[in-house]
Amino acid sequence: MTTHREPLDSVLDTVGRTPLVRVHAAPDEVPVYAKLESFNPGASVKDRIGKYMIEQMLERGELEPGGTVIEPTAGNTGIGFAVAAGQLDVNAVFVVPERFSKEKQQLMAALGAEVINTPTSDGMGGAIERAYQLAEETPNAVVPQQFGNPLNVEAHYETTGPELYEALDGNIGAVVAGCGTAGTLMGMAKYALDQNPDTYVAAVEPEGSLYSTTKGADVPEEEYKIEGIGTHDTSTNELFDPDLVDEVIQVPDKSAHDELKRLGREEGHLVGSSAGAASVAARQVAEKIRDGEIDAPADTVVTIFPDSSERYLSKGIYRSFTEWEG
Repeated sequence: MTTHREPLDSVLDTVGRTPLVRVHAAPDEVPVYAKLESFNPGASVKDRIGKYMIEQMLERGELEPGGTVIEPTAGNTGIGFAVAAGQLDVNAVFVVPERFSKEKQQLMAALGAEVINTPTSDGMGGAIERAYQLAEETPNAVVPQQFGNPLNVEAHYETTGPELYEALDGNIGAVVAGCGTAGTLMGMAKYALDQNPDTYVAAVEPEGSLYSTTKGADVPEEEYKIEGIGTHDTSTNELFDPDLVDEVIQVPDKSAHDELKRLGREEGHLVGSSAGAASVAARQVAEKIRDGEIDAPADTVVTIFPDSSERYLSKGIYRSFTEWEG
């Protein structure tokens, strides 16, 4: 089951085991199911790595109780780490480029973390550089570095993957998920391929992102509005293994925006743009399985809706496409 039916001792006990819900716009012959990660206490999929990575670092002695986690993040990872840090006697400092969601930064601070902004023009590279500089200046500090830490993948191998297979009795033909760090998809994919090596795996990115180049595609690099997935430099995405991926699907900003609005209006899902992109791609894969263009071991597709649209209201996520800041 993926629900909590007994009283729990800590908010950390509510991380994971999120609902799996059918996406009704997908073909009936090949249903698509989405994990609703906004049901986590910090309201995103990143709660999973926050809890798992801090617990593992403490257990391994890489981080001492009372120490400090310093992470460069666009927001959700910071919230996930902050939820866990507050319950595990760990301090949290997050380095965030200025342009990212103000809601996320306020929530990190509300959870007791320190938020340090870096210039938007420096991108995530500037945030990463600043985080390591701070770690050198801070006693008993570590930078978990979600972009390169295998614990990110391991968290999803140990939790997200098994939850999906338990809920669907192992009947999964394809796994589709957005790639930011790529930890979510890689963990799910490794677990899925261990269950059945013929499972179809699709990565999702915005048009303008460069994950497709790892599969030999010649795609232009452009700016995009979809937040939380995609990359402009695949060398920084150390966790992504193209050998585990059958296809990288590019989704235009407009398609993701139309879909996130449709999901709210028609299916009651209040989700962010990365979920809109995941839904578009998962439905495409389901249609290809239905039409015989993809040979999958089961007629079921699973995907992830990583967070809630409430994180992006200040950016006009439900306004017209031209008004949406992304």
